[in-house]
Amino acid sequence: MLEKVKLALRIATTAFDSELNDLINAALADLGIAGVTSLKEDDPLIIRAVTTYCRVHFGEPDDYDKMKASYDEQKAQLQTATGYTDWGEDNG
Repeated sequence: MLEKVKLALRIATTAFDSELNDLINAALADLGIAGVTSLKEDDPLIIRAVTTYCRVHFGEPDDYDKMKASYDEQKAQLQTATGYTDWGEDNG
């Protein structure tokens, strides 16, 4: 996931790897708190949401509001998509 995020953010150095790994973990945790239980790191929708989260929180992006709204929309879509949560499933 780190390499995909770095590519999307146009980062070639390893200087920010620790910070980016922290952001990736924070994004996955945020999605988990929101009820997204399918957090497969090879899923294109999860990769896109994590990448957007990292773009929002890495540095000081000029388009913060737009990217934050984009991440929030991606998270909301994952929360309601079949196969990404276990809400509504009969567990008993």
